[in-house]
Amino acid sequence: MEYKNDKADYIFESSWEVCNKVGGIYTVLSTKARTLEKIHPDKIIFIGPDIWRGIKAPDFVEDTKLFADWKKQARQKDNLSIKVGRWDIPGKPPVVLVDFNPFFDKKNELYYTMWEHFGVDSLQAYGDYDESCIFAYAAGKVIESFYHFYQLEDKKVVALFNEWMLGMGALYIKKTLPAIATIFSTHATSIGRSIAGNDKPLYSHLESYDGDAMAKELNMQAKHSLEKQAAAHVDYFTTVSDITALECKQLLGKAPDKVTPNGFEPDFVPEGDKYTTKREEARNTLINMAEKLLGTSISPDTLLISTSGRYEYRNKGMDVFIEAMDKLRNSGELQRDVIAFILTPAWIRNARTDLKAAIENDIHTTSPMQMPFCTHWLNQMENDKVLNYISQKGFTNNVSEKMKIIFIPCYLDGKDGILNKSYYDLLIGMDLTIYPSYYEPWGYTPLESIAFGIPTITTDLAGFGLWARKEGAGDSITQGVQVINRTDDNYFEVADTISQAILTLCKENKTGLKTIRNCCFKLASHAEWSKFISFYQEAFDAALKNTAKRNG
Repeated sequence: MEYKNDKADYIFESSWEVCNKVGGIYTVLSTKARTLEKIHPDKIIFIGPDIWRGIKAPDFVEDTKLFADWKKQARQKDNLSIKVGRWDIPGKPPVVLVDFNPFFDKKNELYYTMWEHFGVDSLQAYGDYDESCIFAYAAGKVIESFYHFYQLEDKKVVALFNEWMLGMGALYIKKTLPAIATIFSTHATSIGRSIAGNDKPLYSHLESYDGDAMAKELNMQAKHSLEKQAAAHVDYFTTVSDITALECKQLLGKAPDKVTPNGFEPDFVPEGDKYTTKREEARNTLINMAEKLLGTSISPDTLLISTSGRYEYRNKGMDVFIEAMDKLRNSGELQRDVIAFILTPAWIRNARTDLKAAIENDIHTTSPMQMPFCTHWLNQMENDKVLNYISQKGFTNNVSEKMKIIFIPCYLDGKDGILNKSYYDLLIGMDLTIYPSYYEPWGYTPLESIAFGIPTITTDLAGFGLWARKEGAGDSITQGVQVINRTDDNYFEVADTISQAILTLCKENKTGLKTIRNCCFKLASHAEWSKFISFYQEAFDAALKNTAKRNG
């Protein structure tokens, strides 16, 4: 096969988070899509899981005319239960949702094939391993069916698979359709995340860790084996940051061929008067809720701070966040009222009815509600790490306290029952965000923050933090981003630095705050997909070259 240095004819990208918003990869794919669709109109095809039995898939618009001829054959001849349409995001790229459940009876055969050809050891599988692998296999079958129907044998075709969950899809295509260039991208290694999440020192001991031995110790053999073999056997292996690249080299035994950092699109960010209006609405919503919960009036000039992300208590630095707020509370230097919000989905029982009624009926509460730290009732509240640490540190949320802290433990999709606004519609109202992560392969939350003009604090253990440093930012919050050095051992030092950064921000006047906001916008513009998409184009190009060499 002769290779010519031009763009791919078709690109298939599959992920568990296509039309399924469960984490940061959704943001990666959904913001990247518009730029890719411009370059490859209707030739970039996303594949996601059809898990929406009886309900409409979110962000999915069915298109009965799109690939109609193939869809008919895929269903009748190839026994694929699929939905074909467009992802309802900027760019509106083609998307195929596949029901993978019919393939569960192929599981043993599939696992044997993966062991025989690639050495993937699935014997110790548990939890979401089976579901993920069967979906990955179904995604591979979708690509195989489309490839043969449209006779793409003389075309340059790339198939990109995200995270260990899609590893078997990559290996299936490598074995079945060797002319397709396969790319496997890990956004965070499963074993690295597990080491960090089990309170083991990842970074100071990284060079001494053996990935296979740690996988056995932490009962992660199947996921680790799949991820390791996918990285080793695909035509091109990528990850999202330099810090994760080191992790891959040590724990997977394979350095990535390329780092493809995560960009962002400013579509979500309002401009001009709309920005001002949205910011005021967000602040009014948050302050009104806090007044009802705490039973006191709150100044419109109160400093609003937040952290957010998945509920990974140590990895995301939620413990350090609470520690820093406590240091600030007890510093004796705080001259301004502050409310710190923790926007992290937890195991919710329901929106608390007393707070909901007070908001809906505009009841003027004069004393704090029961449990004035949380907007929703949780299942097993007594075991919640965030609430327990807030209690342990002695927070009261009394009127006399300048520092107050509130846990909003719900997924902010505009339907939470209390705030009823999306995450972005609340983020825009903040004065500062803080993400003191211990384990953060990239870090979308701080990037989203500066895209909205909100200064942010992150660490040099986050890929975004390292990137910001390369861009010449990160020394002080006055630059829009402050990147704090974090190690396995400097927990309290990090908390101290955060509290001092907040005090610095509190002293800024309106002119200074406007300058900081402009720094945020400027830095965010350097991370737009128009700047970062070249990393993916180079990856596609190199994968096609490697495939051509492999096929002689």
